[in-house]
Amino acid sequence: MTDEIKNEGKMKHQVYVISDGTGKTAEGALRSAMAQFFKADIKINIRSHIHTDEDIKNIIHEAKRNKGFVVHTIVSKKLRDRILILGRLNDVETIDLMGPLLGQLSRQLDYSPVETPGMFRKLNRSYFQRIEAMEFAFRHDDGQRAEEIYKGEIVLLGVSRTFKTPLSIYLAFKGWRVANVPIILDIDPPEIIFDLEGLHVFGLSTYPKNLSELRSVRDHHLGGSTGRYSDIEYVTDELKYAKKIFRRIKGCYVIDVTNKPIEEIASDILIRIKAEGGESDDIEKIDG
Repeated sequence: MTDEIKNEGKMKHQVYVISDGTGKTAEGALRSAMAQFFKADIKINIRSHIHTDEDIKNIIHEAKRNKGFVVHTIVSKKLRDRILILGRLNDVETIDLMGPLLGQLSRQLDYSPVETPGMFRKLNRSYFQRIEAMEFAFRHDDGQRAEEIYKGEIVLLGVSRTFKTPLSIYLAFKGWRVANVPIILDIDPPEIIFDLEGLHVFGLSTYPKNLSELRSVRDHHLGGSTGRYSDIEYVTDELKYAKKIFRRIKGCYVIDVTNKPIEEIASDILIRIKAEGGESDDIEKIDG
């Protein structure tokens, strides 16, 4: 009996991870749990993208031959039931990681699960995509790190108070990497903006009167310390200068932001991108 106990920790156990997705969720959970059994010698066999009864039969039979057991994160109740039945018939232990969780959530939330494979991975991917885009927008706001804006997807150009920053944040929340660069009268913009091939470049423009009124509010808030910032003649000249810059940029599309909410301006931008066929097939933008 003593020898059996000593040798038990040295036995190699075959564990079969069955998933209708990548198997990473089940593997991660299994490895976390196995950290509590550091003396156990296991071999993890990943069987991913499993969707048929035949696949499950083959895995169960392989586990039986190798005296292994099964851990699975199958979301389909039908396939989970088949794993349970075939495991019992073949004397193979099966551990269902997903079923009990889905059952409890269904009872607590009073909803039935959609049973879509890979949903967790998709949600996780969307979350990190949004975080990455938000970080990019903050790091490249108002002309910061202009030398890196080619790493983005959308570049917004415009004079002050044409909603560059709020637009950048709004689009970043949708998963787009956005940089914005200010245009200031008689000051040369970063040279890199004239060579942004492959990026979507948008010049933001508005009516001088509207912009002057917007800037007057800011000037009043700052105690009238902004000089000619809100002067109608200065504003008009600055908008004309910005349009000259826009014309020098190949593929730059000008959008009038006058009296438009952020959502509408963003919609105009995305409609233009889709019209150009520029939305990447391998990046699913976040809706909502």
